Amino acid sequence: RVNDRIRAPIVLVIGEDGEKLGDLALTDARRLAADRGLDLVEIVANRNPPVCKIMNYGRFVYQQSKKSQDSKKHQKQNQVKEVKFRIIIGQHDRATKMKQIERFLHEGHKVKATIWFKRARERSRRELGDRILDDVTARLAEIATVESRSSIVGNQMSMILAPTRRLLEALRIERAEKAETEEDPHVARTRRALRVAAG
Repeated sequence: RVNDRIRAPIVLVIGEDGEKLGDLALTDARRLAADRGLDLVEIVANRNPPVCKIMNYGRFVYQQSKKSQDSKKHQKQNQVKEVKFRIIIGQHDRATKMKQIERFLHEGHKVKATIWFKRARERSRRELGDRILDDVTARLAEIATVESRSSIVGNQMSMILAPTRRLLEALRIERAEKAETEEDPHVARTRRALRVAAG
């Protein structure tokens, strides 16, 4: 509950900096929040008296939604992307697939590189599949580590590549900097209103 929706006649008030301001009449607590240009938010309703905090409720809701979006992003990042190769593959196709693997690794994903043996006689040429996987490993050595590598199972062989710790750390720093530069919409709205009033 926020501001006028709070019903208790007396509330325990906590300031925006976490300081305990004590038990106040609801009207006094609302006035105190309004004087500071903030909201009175009920954070513990089942206590007697209820605990209310003075805060910017719009910013609080925005930060909570950002946190949930970030946690969803991190859940999505734990996916394993798959890129398939044939043992007979042209240079252009191989370069395209290498770029695809690099992009997935730079997004923080693990990548399953699969060699697909379409015909039975191709399976007898396992060394060609090994050569392709060795080439992928060598080219991506700076940004990827091999987590596992399988021999031929059915009509394919594969390996799992994971981003290196250095790459993951760089991605974490980049995301943190990007999050800091994204502006709170309430702050942006206030700045626009001040520009309009000044102009």
